[in-house]
Amino acid sequence: MKVAIHQPHYFPYPGFYHKLSLADTFVIMDEAQYDKRFTNRNMILDSHGPIWLTVPIEKGNRFSANKDVRINESLPWRKEHWKKITVSYSNARFFNLYRAELQEFYDTSWSNLFDLDLETTRKTMEWLGIRIPIVKESELDVKTTGTQRLVDICKAVGADTYVSGRGGREYMDEGLFHSNGLVVEHQDYAASPYPQRFTDEFVPDLSILDMLANLGPESMRLVSRALQAPRPPSSP
Repeated sequence: MKVAIHQPHYFPYPGFYHKLSLADTFVIMDEAQYDKRFTNRNMILDSHGPIWLTVPIEKGNRFSANKDVRINESLPWRKEHWKKITVSYSNARFFNLYRAELQEFYDTSWSNLFDLDLETTRKTMEWLGIRIPIVKESELDVKTTGTQRLVDICKAVGADTYVSGRGGREYMDEGLFHSNGLVVEHQDYAASPYPQRFTDEFVPDLSILDMLANLGPESMRLVSRALQAPRPPSSP
């Protein structure tokens, strides 16, 4: 059984879902420390190029666990995000397939960033047809840190293989997986070009929203196409 373990992201890029497509279970790290890079933001494309959608958080939460990060609802971020999304994609070929359900996210008041990230991820997995269970890290009672934390999560969900992201080699101690009888499988992802609005030169690694609006039901096929010949798994 293969497990993917990842921080929560806000409408993440297609490579995130490529990683999930390699796994049988997804553990979402609600107890890990908030990471400002993509936990509360991502990029879409408008007529001027890539732009950020950023969910504002309470200032005192920058070093909190993901599950404790509060959204600053005093700012009109939901209205602003929905306006940017509709300006960018209302005329995209497949946007109307997702419009009503997307709008529900922006009509809803969210106090907790993790809840928003989790529900947008669930909905996007549904749209893409990725049918694997999502397990919250906090449900597993894992208290270790670093690579040992990943090893213990694998054991807690009964996995024998850890699906590592493309940057995993930079920070993981793979020997620790091996000594615990676990296989490490490295994701080998490269973005596949598709037609985008406003540009003739493909812009990779935008939010999955860009791919869905432009490709619709074909999005998962393109994500799966990135399942190039994988690197041989690292065995114990």
